[in-house]
Amino acid sequence: MYGLDAIAQNNGWAISVVGISIVFTGLVCLSIAINQIHKFLDLWENRKNFQLFSKDTSSQTDEESEALPIAFDMGRKEVARQFKLLAGTLNQPFSLARLMSLAEVSGLNRPHDNLYRLLQAKIIVLDDNGYFSWDMDRFNALIS
Repeated sequence: MYGLDAIAQNNGWAISVVGISIVFTGLVCLSIAINQIHKFLDLWENRKNFQLFSKDTSSQTDEESEALPIAFDMGRKEVARQFKLLAGTLNQPFSLARLMSLAEVSGLNRPHDNLYRLLQAKIIVLDDNGYFSWDMDRFNALIS
């Protein structure tokens, strides 16, 4: 017996379906592992900051960010003042995307980096609705 009859007689079709399923499942698992490997590598690189059984990490990070002052040199202070003027033209609270587009249209120097610094210094703070507002007390303390 040869050909397709021999394959059907000896369960060849079932064996080939099982083999294809095993190979396909292995390839799917491999692609998922490759897709998610960046998360494992980030965890491995930041393993000193990883705490397995910490109860309240949000308060620790807030305290650490409050303790570390953001340094503003004269150029960044001037750009922060320009951002303050731009934010003054917008309604309070304002959209960060709108502030960024105004900064780009105005031709500010490195607007993304400077806006990020203002967010780090918590001069621009997020409210509950997803909009941002300008904290004048922090602005005056850090810029003065």
